[in-house]
Amino acid sequence: MRLWIERRAPYLTNDRNGVYSLFVVPLVFSAALLSFAHGANDVANAIGPLAAIVGVIGSKQIATSVDIPVWVMTIGALGISFGLVLFGPKIIRAVGEQITRLNPVRAFCVALSAAITVIIASALGLPVSSTHIAVGGIFGVGFLREYVANRRRVQMVLKLDSDEDGDAEEIIAAFQKRRLVRRRPLLTIVAAWLVTVPMAAALAALLYFALNAYGIGQT
Repeated sequence: MRLWIERRAPYLTNDRNGVYSLFVVPLVFSAALLSFAHGANDVANAIGPLAAIVGVIGSKQIATSVDIPVWVMTIGALGISFGLVLFGPKIIRAVGEQITRLNPVRAFCVALSAAITVIIASALGLPVSSTHIAVGGIFGVGFLREYVANRRRVQMVLKLDSDEDGDAEEIIAAFQKRRLVRRRPLLTIVAAWLVTVPMAAALAALLYFALNAYGIGQT
């Protein structure tokens, strides 16, 4: 990165856009790393039960570990790819635009932190949600922006208050807190986190109950 910056520095403009342009390539690599982490964890969450079923059918016994055939992992790879193409754009817009405003620097911090978190969880064998972790990273960046912006406004208020020429209306206007994280999408996402687990549990129990009614799946 140091060599990259040294080559680009003579051609950069002395503003934020110049700094943002330096993060384009790192952002691509961090997004690729997050995609790798997403496949390592979220695909495993879906393919794990299928691999267990295939192992039981093949060995006629329940084992603590099974060999995963290539065709099983291929199903997972195709599934996440088709899901991204068909339904991914809505989630991408919700995560990338509706929570808080992102630029290349903020997006790089979100992608890299989410990738590192998911990779560590995958190495420990923890089934986590890459989407939830990425949204958590966006919340962290957004709320930090709020804190920094509001602290600057408080400092401005104190400066105007100490100034003899300070106007009361200016002080009130400067003291208004900024909200850089949209609350409505935040509440919607938190509600989705709380609802999805019991909903999936109830649906799985209902399906298993229906299969048991026909004598399928009984132990």
